[in-house]
Amino acid sequence: MKTLYIDCAMGCAGDMLTAALLELHPDREGFIRRMNAVLNGKAVVSAVADKKCGIVGTHVSVLINGEHTHHHHTGIQEIRAFIDAVDLPEKVKADAKAVYDIIAQAESTAHGAEIENIHFHEVGSLDAVADVLCVCELLYEITPEKVMASPVNVGYGHVKCAHGIVPVPAPATELILRGVPMYSGRVESELCTPTGAALLKYFVSEYGTMPVLKVSKAGYGTGKRILKWPMWCARFWAKPKANAHRLLSLYAT
Repeated sequence: MKTLYIDCAMGCAGDMLTAALLELHPDREGFIRRMNAVLNGKAVVSAVADKKCGIVGTHVSVLINGEHTHHHHTGIQEIRAFIDAVDLPEKVKADAKAVYDIIAQAESTAHGAEIENIHFHEVGSLDAVADVLCVCELLYEITPEKVMASPVNVGYGHVKCAHGIVPVPAPATELILRGVPMYSGRVESELCTPTGAALLKYFVSEYGTMPVLKVSKAGYGTGKRILKWPMWCARFWAKPKANAHRLLSLYAT
């Protein structure tokens, strides 16, 4: 059985998961070209070699109108329509919409508003939608039979968002991760984003320590933030007692 193990010792974010999974793909450049064709210029995904903590990995970024940040207040219906319009397998589009439904339900509960009236901020921007589509497509192509993860390090402190200053984990992230083992760790920062939390919630079927695995391949995804503590987000792709892949993402120092 092919099992994907995600070590969330330093949280989880959509771009980091994209970068780490991309390192397991047999045709990384081809995947990026196809995703950019699918996004039709509305978002541009790029992947470059990067080095953090002396380890070479991949850094993925998404540009909207040539910029790294693009926060637009987007409703769930608009996001669903965008996902429906892209030229990807129906399974991938269904997965992406399900991930956003998880986020929408959490935002609805956190803000006391009907789901259809929720307007996403950071997680509704096209770069976040592109991250979700990339992760869903990568998992579709890699085809793990089981996805597992470690308890999630969410960080601690406060973070500034469109609604103001909120505690870490952010209310939506905390709601999404209910029922999932999580802890604050020793890094004062937001380590797990709502997008990362929703991807974990949707795809992961079991949480715990890494099982006995026979590993044959590793991938590393790097991020742009620099913290006092090394940020490790390890993801292992493996087949116990058989040939396997290990996915390890190092995303900041």
